Amino acid sequence: MSIITGRGDEGETDLLFGKRIAKTSLRVELLGTVDEVNAALGLARAAGAVPEVEEIIARLQEMLIGLMGQFACQAGDEERYVKAGFQAVGQEDFDWIVATAKDFEARGIVFKDWARPGADHSIARAGMDMARSIARRAERAALRLHESGEEVPELLRLFFNRLSDLLWILARAA
Repeated sequence: MSIITGRGDEGETDLLFGKRIAKTSLRVELLGTVDEVNAALGLARAAGAVPEVEEIIARLQEMLIGLMGQFACQAGDEERYVKAGFQAVGQEDFDWIVATAKDFEARGIVFKDWARPGADHSIARAGMDMARSIARRAERAALRLHESGEEVPELLRLFFNRLSDLLWILARAA
């Protein structure tokens, strides 16, 4: 099957389970932003993040793929998504992000000043800072979607806040 289908030429795209939605919708905006976080993490990973951080990035990317799947479902399709065996972000993932951030903080990574991405000439660190700033945009997009009346579970709204905190820490530790 070709990636070029022409189905989106009229300004709509497919969600999971065959539902169509406007490409300008808040849901599609959020999906695209999560995809950008994943791509920025890929840049940090490819730029040679230290092995421990690379493993963390790999796990975060898996979570982001699950999140994109979750957000690619409209209300009412959540159970169908889980039954289909798709990956979903849950409390254990959230708790892992918090625990990982706290572990790095315990190693002495603390807030001292505003981030200056690229100042140390590390593409890996700059990539994580880019992912962090995009994660903040994803957080705002999730909140806008929720405020519009489309339910976004609290865990998924909080996820991006904790993710961006972890990415700030990792950019300092990488």
